[in-house]
Amino acid sequence: MTIAVTKLPEAEPRKRHVAIGTFDGVHVGHQAVIDDADTVLTFDRHPLEILHPPAAPKLIMPFKVKRDVIDGLGVDELVVIPFHKEFSEIPAEGFVEQVLVERLGAKEVSVGENFRFGAQAKGDPKMLEGRSEFTTRVVPLIEVDGETVSSTRIRALVAAGEIEEARRCLGAPFMLEGIVVEGDKRGRELGFPTANLIPDVDLVSPGHGVYAAFANGLPSAVNIGVRPTFESGRGVLIEAYLIDHDEDLYGQNLRIAFVSRLRGERRFPSVEELVAQMHRDVEEARDVCASFQPS
Repeated sequence: MTIAVTKLPEAEPRKRHVAIGTFDGVHVGHQAVIDDADTVLTFDRHPLEILHPPAAPKLIMPFKVKRDVIDGLGVDELVVIPFHKEFSEIPAEGFVEQVLVERLGAKEVSVGENFRFGAQAKGDPKMLEGRSEFTTRVVPLIEVDGETVSSTRIRALVAAGEIEEARRCLGAPFMLEGIVVEGDKRGRELGFPTANLIPDVDLVSPGHGVYAAFANGLPSAVNIGVRPTFESGRGVLIEAYLIDHDEDLYGQNLRIAFVSRLRGERRFPSVEELVAQMHRDVEEARDVCASFQPS
């Protein structure tokens, strides 16, 4: 990682090209806003968590993943606003003067055309364009497959298991990560030992089913669901079988990048039929991962 991460109160003023936004998912529309910026200004908590908690969405990615994706775009510094009630009450003009001009020293500002800021969301791109301290670049919304790309749309696609459509909007595979926990060890008994993650309730997860994915960069077959063949009574689990790789990953961080949905989750009449299907799933996942071409 080469990007510097700075909390807003600790940022040193300098001539900056600042891209501003929540940037949950860092999708292709966000990437267009960030293009050529040396600084990204974002929020530590989604603003709706403070402004209207019942409407706060599940996030597409945790902060660490967002940081890494933005780092991959060649940005020098990620400035993070610790968003709280007091900050939400700063008027739009105050945000411009105190944050962009005085604290960051912005000379160029990039935002999406639907960006709003300041108390009661009264600030908009037109207000930014009227300032003389910096130039403003307003980026139009981007369409993929005939629809506007948005974090809301991507959340719905991921939750529905439409991973390939989500990938086209994100410009990269959807990713999630977590610490590997112990499962019921049934996968090992069946010949398919898995690294297991418990879904984070604050993050969107793919719908139940079997997926081809890369787990820590290794081709994998991933099952998400409740394992109905065994009626274990346990909650939803993310089970990653790392193909041709057997390593004890308990307690380690695992990052999964989803490539394609292979099938839905279903109950099998017998364990033997389940195992036969698992063999087919693994071979299909192997082929999908081998032919995958990054965007």
